[in-house]
Amino acid sequence: MCTNFKHPAAVDGTVCVGRTMEFPDVLPWQLGVVATGVSFTSGSSSNGRTWTTRHGVVGMSAFQPHWLADGLNTAGLSAHLLYMPNHCTYQQPRTDGTDIGALEIVAFVLGTCGDVAEARTAIESCNVVSFTPPEIPVPLPLHLIVHDQHSCIVAEFHPEGMRVLDNPLQVATNAPYLEWHLENVTNYLGLSPSNPAPIEVGGATFAPSGQGQGFRGLPADENSSSRFIRLFANVHFAAQPADERHAVMDTIRILHAYDLVPGNVVEDVGGGKLMPLLTMWSTVCNLTGGRYAYNTIDDPTWYEIDLTAVDFSTSRNAAFTTGGWLTPTTP
Repeated sequence: MCTNFKHPAAVDGTVCVGRTMEFPDVLPWQLGVVATGVSFTSGSSSNGRTWTTRHGVVGMSAFQPHWLADGLNTAGLSAHLLYMPNHCTYQQPRTDGTDIGALEIVAFVLGTCGDVAEARTAIESCNVVSFTPPEIPVPLPLHLIVHDQHSCIVAEFHPEGMRVLDNPLQVATNAPYLEWHLENVTNYLGLSPSNPAPIEVGGATFAPSGQGQGFRGLPADENSSSRFIRLFANVHFAAQPADERHAVMDTIRILHAYDLVPGNVVEDVGGGKLMPLLTMWSTVCNLTGGRYAYNTIDDPTWYEIDLTAVDFSTSRNAAFTTGGWLTPTTP
């Protein structure tokens, strides 16, 4: 379970992308830094894809700095891997230099591309194969979302091969495929931030009893199709922020509406064991400001990284900054 969206641009041009990560607590998440001018070779086959980075990258990694689930590069491009159960079929390795694993593709795209057009060309040059290193304890059926300031694409892995699609709504959740989600939007065209007008029946007037009735019918469960509609409504009707500060804050407000309460969503992992899905972390990619903000399950505070201040001479993992708890204050 995950959510991803681009907030409407601010009056001053600020563009932010928000993302949540809902997952079992089974991975040692850290901050990953991918250096510039460094060469990589995919471990997905005996002759995997090679690339040399042009842009520095900061994101969310596990085990290796270039095994990224989420990230922002110094050119203002963001990329995000979202879970895609039962709707992800990776290809068999070709061993011709095009093979790459989904766990490596964020580092490849962000390290080599500066905008969505370049990202599309780079992704389409790859053969994305099943690559789950032994450190990773769960399967990784995924799809890839890429944003620049103006556009968004989604790479999905169908049985007949990879498809890279334009995403006009610039929001994403999980399965099924994007085209189904776009068609499903037509079932919710009556949603509105305004209350419906009163009606008169049999001489009696019936009016809304309070504000917010224009969103009656908005699905509230945590299924990916419901979250897609709810997320689209939140983004589509969002007021335009005045400036960068308001753009970041409004993105954060939307994100926190998708935090999972522990125990509300559980996954059957076999043997009679139910594992809770948790909002492990959330991020804001400030595409125009070159800053990457994050919030983790163990700390209510948001922390922000200025990419212009990051040392991109070496790739590395780094522990999250954490205050651990609420900040004491006195009125």
